[in-house]
Order: sequence, then C-alpha cells, then structure tokens
Amino acid sequence: MTEPLRRPTETPPVEGSTAEAHEERPDGGIWEHPYIWLSLIVVGSVIIAAFFLLRFVSL
Repeated sequence: MTEPLRRPTETPPVEGSTAEAHEERPDGGIWEHPYIWLSLIVVGSVIIAAFFLLRFVSL
C-alpha cells in the first residue's frame, strides 16, 4: 500500500536514527598528518648532511 501524497510544506515520516545531525570533518587528504611529512623531510636532510660531512672528514 502506498502512502498518501502530502503537501509540499509537510515533511513525511521517516525511519532511522533519532540522533542529532553533526557536521562531518572534511577529509584532510595528504595533509591529514603533517608531522609524518615533516619527519621524512628532516630525516632525509640529516642523511644527506651526514653524507657530505663524512666525505669532508674523510679527505
């Protein structure tokens, strides 16, 4: 059996959650965890600096 049509100003009854709507956090994508990228850059810089320092010391 179908439900009777309602006027556009009325809202139909719904089933589902009765919880209040909450705003969802936007996805941060690649910038979700910036400390990971920062640590990779720092570690890479330290490795390259150590390479040049060892070459300088070995001369």
